[in-house]
Amino acid sequence: MMQEEISGLHWLVLSGAGVFACVLLGYYFMLFLKLANYKSHLPEKGKEPVSIVIAARNEYVNLEKNLKAILEQYYPQFEVIVVNDCSWDESQKLLEYYQEVYAHLKVCKIVEQEKYPTGKKFALTLGIKAAKYQQLLFTDADCMPASKNWLSSMSAGFSTNKQIVLGFSPYKSYPGLLNLFIRFEAAMTAVFYFSAALAKKPFMGVGRNLAYTSSLFFGNKGFAKYQHLMSGDDDLFINQVASPSNVQIQLHPDSFMYTEPKLNYKAWSDQKSRHINTGKYYKLSDKLLLGVYYAGLFFFYAFLITGIVLHIQWQFVLGIYLFKTLVQWLVFYFVFKKLAQTKLLWLLPILDVLYLLYMYAFGIKDIFTKKRKVW
Repeated sequence: MMQEEISGLHWLVLSGAGVFACVLLGYYFMLFLKLANYKSHLPEKGKEPVSIVIAARNEYVNLEKNLKAILEQYYPQFEVIVVNDCSWDESQKLLEYYQEVYAHLKVCKIVEQEKYPTGKKFALTLGIKAAKYQQLLFTDADCMPASKNWLSSMSAGFSTNKQIVLGFSPYKSYPGLLNLFIRFEAAMTAVFYFSAALAKKPFMGVGRNLAYTSSLFFGNKGFAKYQHLMSGDDDLFINQVASPSNVQIQLHPDSFMYTEPKLNYKAWSDQKSRHINTGKYYKLSDKLLLGVYYAGLFFFYAFLITGIVLHIQWQFVLGIYLFKTLVQWLVFYFVFKKLAQTKLLWLLPILDVLYLLYMYAFGIKDIFTKKRKVW
């Protein structure tokens, strides 16, 4: 009787690990492989005038470091709009100085009002309303373009039927495990939204490197639907307005926008807490796309650990794990190569587990965290 019970437990653990390994393999082959096989060519330069919009709050250091690279892009006609959102540092003086040097820089200043606190969506809306041109390109003050062709690469994604261009914004590389994971999490986010867009199921973009038209923005009443949330100016808006036919992705290295990462856990945790709560507002199909993957990851490792702890047919458990990891590594090699993130592959098994822990830990944290109203 005991032998039958043990055999049944063996079967349950092995079959469970196998089933959820297949779930993950389904994502690797049916979704992520689309990105792995995507051919990224040097795009033709954009021709239409573009308005670059940046919302900045107490970003003097970053503006001094990065703004010139944006103002000096190789492009025939563009403007840069910086919305100074209630800053109390020296940002306004710096921006006024740059205005004297660069005629195509426009500065919008928001004054703090205690009774009427503003957020990033308000600042971006103000910048969009101030824009002269139909094509809008967004980034943040702590971002540095990969090249002086960033603007032309991103704007090349626009066409008569493409109103949204999704770009990639990797984090800069620094020593340490935290930085390694920050870069991995950003890469995984990009893998999902690029792959989904190629599968004609676009669901989000990242505001550090994102473009869309003003007609799309105003035609959908801007951020009105999610104005009560602090974040979501990028992913929730794209989730609302993206369609199978109006999205283009841009993966040429010239189009990358490198972002300064947080340097300690507290700052990074605060940042992710602001961002993580938007997923619950995605369309049901998009929540299922992400949720099934996270559930597959959780149960795969749960059955795997159970098998190891109970010494259940270790050679079969190890075989399932190695096969899943090998396929993941091969697919991710070609995906991460396109994202210039292949160095992350050396610790992929560890980062994969950390990614699972991160998703569930911050998901639980969001349930018990009081939501802030400003950014």
